[in-house]
Amino acid sequence: MAQTASDLDRVIAAFKAGGPVLIHDAADREGETDLVYPAASVAPSDVARMRNDAGGLVCVAVSDAVADDFALPFLQDVLDHPIAAAHDLGYDERSSFSLTVNHRDTFTGITDEDRALTISKLGRAAADTAAVDFAAEFRAPGHVHLLRAAPGLLAERKGHTELGIALADAAGVAPAVVVCEMLDDETGKALSPADARAYAERHGFPYIEGARLVSEL
Repeated sequence: MAQTASDLDRVIAAFKAGGPVLIHDAADREGETDLVYPAASVAPSDVARMRNDAGGLVCVAVSDAVADDFALPFLQDVLDHPIAAAHDLGYDERSSFSLTVNHRDTFTGITDEDRALTISKLGRAAADTAAVDFAAEFRAPGHVHLLRAAPGLLAERKGHTELGIALADAAGVAPAVVVCEMLDDETGKALSPADARAYAERHGFPYIEGARLVSEL
């Protein structure tokens, strides 16, 4: 289905308003569609939607600048274990994974309420890093996976981490986004783009191809 010029505007407007969008990266990459939210606006009901309707891993991606301010490493660089020596990926050169965290006001960290608190606080922290003592506000390990975007964003890497942060930049929101892969309950594989688009249409959420964001953001 062809997309019009207004499709990108709709995606940006939805994100600016704090709503979710669906982003398919590329058939020759992961071939996955992620449900993506601005982190600061995430509520417990959004976490419930991600685990029930999407089913993948709930992660918060932050920009390279935010990661630097909070001294968040690439996990592969600091994991002192032989298992990290050869982290071969079939779809990219490196993983974006950083630390896992909980906000210090959470209990177990895994409930919808706890994860929403951690996620929204991460979004607010990313909006003004100078005002946050990261180690005082968050603890590790936790139940929210942090992802570190490539410094050059889409010019350097075209994963959902970078697609989400580039969209946040375009929408003028804090450079912290939640990404969660959409899975197919019947096959156990990634939800097809056609089914992801149908889900988006049923719920009134914008859907966009990653290639569109790469070419126009």
